[in-house]
Amino acid sequence: MFDFHTLAEFSRNNCIGICAFLVPANILGTLMTIILAVLRRPTHQIWQAAGIASIFAFVMIMHVYTWFVIGVVMPPTYILLSLAVSCLLTNLGIILFCRVSPQLVYLREVGLFERLPIINNWLSEK
Repeated sequence: MFDFHTLAEFSRNNCIGICAFLVPANILGTLMTIILAVLRRPTHQIWQAAGIASIFAFVMIMHVYTWFVIGVVMPPTYILLSLAVSCLLTNLGIILFCRVSPQLVYLREVGLFERLPIINNWLSEK
């Protein structure tokens, strides 16, 4: 049977080892997603990298939650929580960008941006 209390105790007792793995895993996983998006790799590769990085971020959020449950409110808990949330939001943003990006390319080819000077100026700067 799944016992959250036992899992939470394991998480708190092995905090140094868990954080020593999860912090670099979050950073490298999210960095890998960013690199794949910049290199315009296929969507399934970006989704796979974002999924793996999001799993690491979710595990870190759950690890920090075990500390919040017992009332530990310290700067490291907020730092780890902000790292995990920022990694989740970055991965979500990249997934959304990859979904919207082909539509922007299509609208540019059709010539819609020439009719909208604000967007045309913004795109010509990049």
